[in-house]
Amino acid sequence: MKRISPRSIPSRAPAALAACITAGAVLGIASMSCAETTPWASNEGGRMRVVAMPPEPDGTVRGALQIEPKAGWITYWKEPGDAGIPPQMMFSKASGVTLNSMSYPVPKRIDNGKLRDIGYDHAVTLPFELKMEDPGKPLNLGASAFVGLCRNICIPFQAEFSLQLGATKGTPVEEAMILNAAASKLPEPPSDDFAVTYYAMTQGRDKLALKLKLPPEASAPPQVIVTGPQGHVLFDGVNGRRDGDAYALDMPVGKLPKNYDIKGKRWGILVIAGNRAMETSLAFD
Repeated sequence: MKRISPRSIPSRAPAALAACITAGAVLGIASMSCAETTPWASNEGGRMRVVAMPPEPDGTVRGALQIEPKAGWITYWKEPGDAGIPPQMMFSKASGVTLNSMSYPVPKRIDNGKLRDIGYDHAVTLPFELKMEDPGKPLNLGASAFVGLCRNICIPFQAEFSLQLGATKGTPVEEAMILNAAASKLPEPPSDDFAVTYYAMTQGRDKLALKLKLPPEASAPPQVIVTGPQGHVLFDGVNGRRDGDAYALDMPVGKLPKNYDIKGKRWGILVIAGNRAMETSLAFD
């Protein structure tokens, strides 16, 4: 595997904050709106940057990591498949924030010889949500992003970002559009016409039986991805059979970690059916 050195990219934060202050002074606004989009950090396989909205009154901060692989390169979903590096974001303790969630748009299965990857061969935006410890203060946010970009080789890519975010007053249009567009590409939650209606592990734990309710417009068999213990992904459904809007299949589990106890665990499931995708979890009591 070829590696490149991590890159630390200077932030435009001071200039951006000055622009926010100037705009607030011109408009006579005591509490200005200051979002930020960092400069791009680049390497051989692509580039990435961070977008963040101003803190909300309750201390919630919405943002996103934007990744743009170059043509012929891919980056990865939260479970990369047979190989690869899942995206990671870390925030400095000095920032006084906690990462509440990170979301992932619908990925695709990418076969590369015998390897099966799950990810993106195009630009992708990964929304995240933070919680501030002290919502009353301006936020100096230090963030570190670590992703994999792969073609014939896989390159670990790390970059450091710094953002200065002011208090909320209005909605910054450009950043809001980026986050809204990303949200529109996320899998939907279960609904009346698209859901998991049954699941059970065989006693030998070698097979997961599933029953799904599919949207009526989805005529082709669905693509099902189940994520178990970290690094363990089920791709291959067998014995698929459809009866109206109901679809049943079995998924070979493969070899679980030694002494793995499934009781009390939750596995993730993503179902892609036609132009819709649904994501939920399977709780094993």
